[in-house]
Amino acid sequence: MRNKKAAALILAAILGFSACSAGKEGVSVRDIDLKEKNFKSLGRTYFDDGKIFCALSGTGVEFTFTGKSCSVTVEGDPNAANPSTADTQARIAVYLNGERVVDDMIDNASETYEIECAGENAQSDIKIVKLSESPMSTFAITNITVNGAEVKPAEDKEMLIEFVGDSITCGYGVDDEDANHHFSTRTEDCTKAYAIKTAELLNADYSLVSFSGYGIISGYSDGSRKVSEQTVPPLYCKYGYCRTDNNGFKPSEIDWEFKKKPDAVVINLGTNDDSYCKNIAERCEEYKTEYINFLKTVRENNPDSKIFCVLGIMGQNLYRYVEQAVEEYKTETGDENVFSMMFDNQNQALDGIAADWHPTERTHDKAAAKLAEFIQEH
Repeated sequence: MRNKKAAALILAAILGFSACSAGKEGVSVRDIDLKEKNFKSLGRTYFDDGKIFCALSGTGVEFTFTGKSCSVTVEGDPNAANPSTADTQARIAVYLNGERVVDDMIDNASETYEIECAGENAQSDIKIVKLSESPMSTFAITNITVNGAEVKPAEDKEMLIEFVGDSITCGYGVDDEDANHHFSTRTEDCTKAYAIKTAELLNADYSLVSFSGYGIISGYSDGSRKVSEQTVPPLYCKYGYCRTDNNGFKPSEIDWEFKKKPDAVVINLGTNDDSYCKNIAERCEEYKTEYINFLKTVRENNPDSKIFCVLGIMGQNLYRYVEQAVEEYKTETGDENVFSMMFDNQNQALDGIAADWHPTERTHDKAAAKLAEFIQEH
């Protein structure tokens, strides 16, 4: 998983440049100003005080440049970036022209990754992605240095899809196909889950708002009590949630402004609610009622988006209430741009099973294919 070196100064020494020295005409080793206008944002990425903060799964930035190399320095969450917190450290990936060249756990206060490109005249696409979810830890990009020129944001795709979900959307355990193993950010990879795979099938950009164990009215429960503190609706209009404070960065205290409107919003919530509802009519009705209220919140902030309400990869008990919520919402509001779809339940015999009985990448592939087709049809 490791692919890193000590510090940005090493890069300058190897290349024979100082941090601002010039090479050939138009080419130099220089820092990129970490402002939003210089990057394509991936999901709800937060720019502040010369840093780029990444909290939610899949957040990060993408840019292109012409040159021979670049380095990326990140600041770890001080509450998680140490060897004693192996299962809560943030996991990061860096891609060069679509190929993952860095896959690392941030276990130090500062980490620098060096990326060697094809040559000084080659155009390269660099994408930095947070693979793990926000509640456990965040990180900040503090410096991006390029040995090159013509730095610019990567181009937006024609479609943007927002996915709202739980551990399934986060890619919980997808790198650990042992049902008896438990949660770790080391085995979580959102790029191997159905959401980003669906976006890739549709050649769309994505944004994820997802938290393991969270639901509409209750987080994961033994059924004896409602875990109301682990619900997505209160966090939908925020940059995320983290149990720790990363040098003043508290994503749950920062409003998301919905400037970039998605073409589609996919809601996949109910798996954790089911652990509380347990087919008890009163609880299931509460789930349906609050699902309708959440649909109103989503619609208020995304007036023209198609909304897709899905469920079923890890159990289909509550799906009929999702269908009812959609129909009752449409009847009440006249909004016909809302649809429901049931996923196929995961098949352990065919596709295996991952940590804590979560879906494998093979299951995610099948779910993505079904959802992409459904979105195309609507």
